[in-house]
Amino acid sequence: MKGQCLPVIYAALCPVNPLVGSTLLHRYLAKQPSLRGVLRDPSACGGLKGLTEEQVRICQLQAEAMDSVKRGAELAVEECQHQFQNRRWNCSTLQGLQVFGKVAMQGTRESAFVHAISSAGVAFAITRACSRGELEKCGCDRRIRGISPEGFQWSGCSDNLSYGIAFSQAFVDNPERSRGISSSRALMNLHNNEAGRKAILSHMKVECKCHGVSGSCEVRTCWKVMPPFRKVGNVLKEKFEGATEVHPKRVGSRKLLVPKSSRFKPYTAHDLVYLVASPDFCNWDPRRGVFGTSGRQCNRTSHAMDGCELLCCGRGFRTAQAEVVERCSCKFRWCCSVKCKQCRHLVEVHSCR
Repeated sequence: MKGQCLPVIYAALCPVNPLVGSTLLHRYLAKQPSLRGVLRDPSACGGLKGLTEEQVRICQLQAEAMDSVKRGAELAVEECQHQFQNRRWNCSTLQGLQVFGKVAMQGTRESAFVHAISSAGVAFAITRACSRGELEKCGCDRRIRGISPEGFQWSGCSDNLSYGIAFSQAFVDNPERSRGISSSRALMNLHNNEAGRKAILSHMKVECKCHGVSGSCEVRTCWKVMPPFRKVGNVLKEKFEGATEVHPKRVGSRKLLVPKSSRFKPYTAHDLVYLVASPDFCNWDPRRGVFGTSGRQCNRTSHAMDGCELLCCGRGFRTAQAEVVERCSCKFRWCCSVKCKQCRHLVEVHSCR
């Protein structure tokens, strides 16, 4: 699939394009095979191109965590593509360093989503690895103890999200902090990185298990777990739709991002912010990293964004027939299998001009 891209997770093992900057590099790891063999010796971290000095230091101290960083990047790419599969910008990826291309570096609301989902992906994957006992430096969150106000006993393996968030802040945010917080883009990216992590934190849930004779639930033990990553993606997609356009303003000695219009509501730490309006993504524009929608499949009967009128930007569409092979006439066989036939039929496929 051709298309665009995510931030610093993807950098390793690739020469760095100086125009890219380190902000988007760690997402390149999502394209790499397992790093365990590569990083058996922590000194190998210095060979991961595109990482800042601080990221290299973190890698050397916690080389075992880098596979989780890679898994977090993969989660972010998959979720981004799921959330935007029917949009003009569909979060498709490029090979190489610029996983999401120039779109992720332009200060648009798409860039805001990319940074948020990426920082969330790393926090999520590191936390999951802690709970599974895959990392030496962390485990379950044992600080949650005692009896809750609701009367249940805190026990079990609560997800150690505080560790995952701290790791994400140290690793993912470092390139932005290295650029200096006087940069409007750095301020925007840091804010959206944190909003991504808060999307996990604010949707932690409680799971419980009953103990007692015949499941009487005389004692109930509970622990905290992260939401499914799909839930995180859904939350951030809603934040994308309601993102606030901002501009830099000097307040005393500090530079802050404030809503561009007084009509805009003040944004919170959970909201996404962006600096520049997005292109329409209709036509191929290599200068802006836009691939256009020509050739994309569309839904002829839909009036939503996936419909041929909107997705094709009024250029019209072509219709062709394609053969689809599906399982059919399935029967249960004793014992224990399902036997199906393969049915072939023609369907109409519509694609943008």
